[in-house]
Amino acid sequence: QVQLVESGGGLVQAGGSLRLSCAASGRTFSSFGMGWFRQAPGKEREFVATIRWNGIPYYADSVKGRFTISRDSAKNTVYLQMNSLKPEDTAVYYCAADIRRSGSGGYENTGSWGQGTQVTVSS
Repeated sequence: QVQLVESGGGLVQAGGSLRLSCAASGRTFSSFGMGWFRQAPGKEREFVATIRWNGIPYYADSVKGRFTISRDSAKNTVYLQMNSLKPEDTAVYYCAADIRRSGSGGYENTGSWGQGTQVTVSS
């Protein structure tokens, strides 16, 4: 079972930037990809971004052009660079170990979750 440890959350003003990190241990990258989900208060957890084993990234429409996902295979670490942050980006961000396309055409995590890291964007 892979273990995920996240870091990098915090408080930032609107328009600012943060970078999240997720270090994986216990297994190398999955056949599909690692990535990020987020959950705002009172809302369901939603897909943010994933990067496949071949390096191809996928993003939710709400973060395209502002967020960039990348990885360091040697370190088994995935990063999420978040720029031009908005108050609606405020959420707990969860690293996910094995993101795949779901039957409904969205994305789902079939592997482990990280503990979550809080991102708060003030207006």
